[in-house]
Parts: sequence; structure tokens; C-alpha cells
Amino acid sequence: MFAMHHLYVYNSLTRQEELFKPINPPYVGMYVCGPTAYGPAHLGHARSAINFDVIKRYLKHLGYQVRHVRNITDVGHLEQDADDGADKIIKQAHLENIEPMEVVQRYMNSYHRDMAALNVEAPDIEPQASGHIPEQIAIIQQIINQKLAYVVNGSVYFSITAYQQRYRYGELSGRKIDDLLSGTRVLAGQTEKKFPLDFALWKKASPTHIMRWASPWGEGFPGWHIECTALATKYLGSRFDIHGGGMDLLFPHHECEIAQSLAAQDTTLAKYWLHNNLVMLDNQKMSKSLGNFITLQQLFQGTHPLLSRAYQPMILRFFILQAHYRGTISFSNEALQAAEKGYLKLINGLKTIQNMTYVPSPPINKIDKTSIAQIDKHISACYEAMNEDLNTAKLIAELFQLLKFIHALEHRLMPFYKLGEKTFEVLKGAYILFVEDILGLQAFYEASPEDFISIIVKVYEHAKQQKNYEQIDMLRAELKQRGIILQDTPHGVVWNHIGISRASH
Repeated sequence: MFAMHHLYVYNSLTRQEELFKPINPPYVGMYVCGPTAYGPAHLGHARSAINFDVIKRYLKHLGYQVRHVRNITDVGHLEQDADDGADKIIKQAHLENIEPMEVVQRYMNSYHRDMAALNVEAPDIEPQASGHIPEQIAIIQQIINQKLAYVVNGSVYFSITAYQQRYRYGELSGRKIDDLLSGTRVLAGQTEKKFPLDFALWKKASPTHIMRWASPWGEGFPGWHIECTALATKYLGSRFDIHGGGMDLLFPHHECEIAQSLAAQDTTLAKYWLHNNLVMLDNQKMSKSLGNFITLQQLFQGTHPLLSRAYQPMILRFFILQAHYRGTISFSNEALQAAEKGYLKLINGLKTIQNMTYVPSPPINKIDKTSIAQIDKHISACYEAMNEDLNTAKLIAELFQLLKFIHALEHRLMPFYKLGEKTFEVLKGAYILFVEDILGLQAFYEASPEDFISIIVKVYEHAKQQKNYEQIDMLRAELKQRGIILQDTPHGVVWNHIGISRASH
């Protein structure tokens, strides 16, 4: 009934939308750049994770078997994404006066908690750069063997000049060597690079550098770019289907990844390069390096000055998905409040349709063919939205159209027989599928279980005052089945877990 195939995605490498054809169907290999674990996750991390989570969910719905790899950067990512300066992990370790790997573990754990709160599915494999030093050394050696890298004083640099004789640096980003050079100012004698645009594959460790490994070129550590090439190749092969990440990684990180892969194995690494756009704040990219970021915990707890209150993780998820992944998002307190309204409409519709069952009616031959056709049209449009470069914004708009029919059934503005049982089940299945399984939206509850029990205690006290013994017995029995007992004391009604005493308030 509905067109589910012919998925088109925008490939940053070719700068056009292309029909998605996996290299080895039904298997799909997808590598998405993960965080550098030196600080708490922020909104930029959330956008990338949520966008690619939906992409993975949709691919699985289409019947593909997805292997999702997401790395954790725990070494070699220097300040300003450069080849010189302090390692971000080590710098944070000095600030907190702890071990570098303690920094990594702390922020990796917090990142996982935040992703779980956002209902982002865990990757199938999550390798850490520090655990794959031999693989990185092996690829560096391959590049040296191809005479596309050189060794200087224990460091190894990728040679852009030699690479340009065989390939074109800038293939992904569209940048030209001359333009890049015009923005590069290097004083004579202050660099060991042969060419200003050359980048580090391996850096010699200074005597005080904490994280260091043995290599054929001496003790040192890998460059940031080589880690993703090595990790992706190890777990997905030298050529796989999707490489994803934020637009801010397109240059230089992903550009350098392609250069390394072509140099070592004559492949662009991934067939499709997908990039989500940025979260903007006051017309500026939101990022740690600019210092204008909002952490996810600040958002969930409402502790940032720009926020009027706390926002639930699902509201943030909806906020991100109501925009196309390749468009920018302007963040503001007002935008979150608007997103909350939209989210609540969708999720209330989800709860309504989940609890709704078809009500048979007397045989009335008055099927509403127009409404049935409209429902089919909107469900088809949901698939079309996802097939047109995974347009979640259009998908959400179509779900609001389906929501009108759910409300009509809920408020008995439309009898069930007008749709017929088959169309009702199709409507129910499609709405649940797209809201819950593909968009990954879930209901949340502001109140805790203790809050609900306190409300029940008040109802119990009121029933006692009214001498409504039937309601009193019912409340006691229902709570007891759930492991809770009510007790009347001289100080009022208290509730206890069976075997655990706790007073009500």
C-alpha cells in the first residue's frame, strides 16, 4: 500500500541527493563520529546523536541490518583541532587534578546517561582511540609506504604536496589549496612541516606528555584524524556505506579522513557522507571551543541563565527533529516552549491511539471513502518524507494530519464504522511506528511514583471522612497488590513498602 523503499540521501561527497544502495545489502555499515570525552555533552552532541539515531531506526525499519560504530576520542585531539597545543583530555586532567583516563571515564559515563535519557540507541560497537594504537600505527605505515607521509624528529606528517599529485585535497569540502594557504600564516623556522597544510598522523611526545605509546618513530601519540580512519576500517572494512557526523567535522576532520583512506587504500572510506547541521545561538555556532554552549544537564535541570526552567529530554528530542537534519536550528527558550507544545500533542495522540480499540458497530454500509483515502495519503506522505533525505520536519507535519483523525475517533466525531477495522488498524500501526519507533519519542512523567502514592493517600483520607468503606477497601487491595500498605496512625495515614517503613507527607 505504501512506498517504503527508494530512499534518497544527500551525499556531501558528491553534493547531491543519491539513491541509497548499500554496498552489500541487506547489511549497512555506519560510522558516526562520537565525542571527545573531556567535558559534559552539550546540545551539539545531542543533535548529531539524535539525527543519526533516527537514520539508523529508519534503515532498520526498511529491513537493513545495520552495524553502527561510534568512537570515543580519548587521545590526540589537541586544542583548536590543531597539530600543536595541549591535548584536550590531558588539559582537563590537569584542571581537575586527576588521571587522563579518569577524565575519559567520567565524561564517557555522563555522555551515555544523557544519550539514554534522549532515547538514543547505543551503538553496536563503541571503540576508544587509546585501545587501538596498533591499528593506527599500521595505517600510518601504509601511508608512509605510499610516499604520502614523512617523518620529522619522531613525528609523522601527511604530505599534501605529494597527495595532490595523485588525488585532490578538498574533494569533500570543496576547498582549494590556494584559498586554504591564504588563511594560513606560519612564521619561518617555527614548524617542522614541509608544507603549511600538512597534518600530523603521529606526534612525538614531549618529556612531560602523559599519554604516550611506542611506535617505529619513537614514543608519541596519534593525531586526531587517523583514529577515525583506523577504527572505521577495523570494524566496517576499508569501504562501507555511511560516515556521519556534524557539519563542523566536514573540514578538516572528514576531509583528512578521506585523504588518509585514499593514500593508504585508494578508497574514500565511505560511499555516503552525511552531515547534520549546527545548533545556533545568537547567530553563532554553539560549541565548547566558543564557550557559548549549553550542556544537556543544564537543559534537563534548568540551570543555565538562558533557560526559564528545566526541560525534559523528550522535548529536546522533538525540538531537534522538527527541523531537517541538514538545516540549522536556532536555539532559544521560546523555541523550546513551542517544541514542548508540539511534542505533547503528538505524545498525547500516541497514548490515545495505543489505548484505543476498534468498536464494532451494527452493519452500516456508510464507509467514508474520502477519509480513508486521506489517511492513506498522509501515511504514504510519512514514508515519502523519510525517503526524501530523511525529512523529519515533513514527517512530523504529516503526523499532525493523522492526529486529526485520532481526535475525531476519540471524541466520537467520527464513528469507527466510517473507517472500517482495517483502516483503523493501519492508522494505529502507522502512528505508533513513526512516533515511537522511528522518531523515538516517548512519554515522560513529571511526577515521581511517591507523588502518585501521596495523591492516593489523600483520596484514602477523604474516603475515610466520607465513610466510603467500599472505596477504602478497594484502595487498600489495589495498593497491596503492588507491594504497598496503608496504615492509620495517631499522626495520620502512612504508607509503607511491604517490609520497608516510610511515612507519607
